[in-house]
Amino acid sequence: MSKNPSLTYVFDATRDQSELKRLQAIETVFDPATKRRMTSVGIVPGWRCLEVEPGAGSILHWLADTVGNDGWVTGVDINPRFLTHRSGSNWNVIEGDIRNVELGDARFDLIHSRYVLIHLADHEAALERMFAHLKPSGWIVLEEPDFSAARPVHGPDNLCQSAKNVNHAIMTMFTQLGMDYAIGLRLPHHLQEHGFQSLRIENDAPLVNGNTGVANIMNMSARQLREKYLATGDASEADIDAYCHFADDVNCWGIYYATIGVVAQLPHETGTL
Repeated sequence: MSKNPSLTYVFDATRDQSELKRLQAIETVFDPATKRRMTSVGIVPGWRCLEVEPGAGSILHWLADTVGNDGWVTGVDINPRFLTHRSGSNWNVIEGDIRNVELGDARFDLIHSRYVLIHLADHEAALERMFAHLKPSGWIVLEEPDFSAARPVHGPDNLCQSAKNVNHAIMTMFTQLGMDYAIGLRLPHHLQEHGFQSLRIENDAPLVNGNTGVANIMNMSARQLREKYLATGDASEADIDAYCHFADDVNCWGIYYATIGVVAQLPHETGTL
C-alpha cells in the first residue's frame, strides 16, 4: 500500500520490518482458512487467478503452485514493497490500484482479496472492478474484518476496560477515515444484490488467549498504530500499554475481531451485474 491520498492505508507510515512481520503473522494465522475457501471452489491447474494486494506474497505463490504452468496468477498491489521478485514462470505482479489499474480485457476464473476493502472509503469501486474482470461462472473469495465483534472476555478488570477503550478507538479511527470497520458484514448482501450465486458465508471470530494467534497480530498493530489510536481521543497511553499487556498475557482471553469469509460465483449470464 502507498501514500496515495485516495487510499488511506492505516499501516502506511509503519516501518517496513515491523509491517512485514505483521503481514507474515497474518499469513501464519489466516492462510489455512483462505486456502480452504479457495480450494472449495474447485480450483484446478490451468485456471487464471487475480490476487488483490498480495502483501508478503504467500497466497500469490500458493495460487501459482496450484494452477501450475498451464495457469496464470496476476497480483495487483499498490506498493509491492515486500515482493522481492515481480514475476515468475506463471505469475506476475502489477504495481497499481485495483480501482483503476490497467488489466485490459483479462478475465479470471478466481479473484481473491483479504483485508483490502477495509482500507477503502470507496470500496464499491474496487468491487466493481473485480466483478468486471471475472469470467462468467467465475468465483470470488473475499475476506474482510468485523471489528464490532471485538471484546475482552476474561482478564483483570482494568485490563479489560483498557481493551474496550482501544477497541472503540479502532472503530473510531476507521470511521474518521470514512471507512467501514464492520465491512465484512456488508459483503454477503452486496454480492447478493449483484446477482452472485452459490454464496457461502463464514463468520470466524476466534476466542484466543494472550501471546497467541490474533492476539499477537493485534498487539503488533497497537504498537504500530499507537499515535492513530491516541488521536481518536478514545484511548490513552495507559490504555494502549494495558491493551498490549492484555494481548500478551496467556491468562487473558478475548475476541479481537471477526473475519467474514464470502465465497460466491458469478452467474454464467452476467446481465444482472
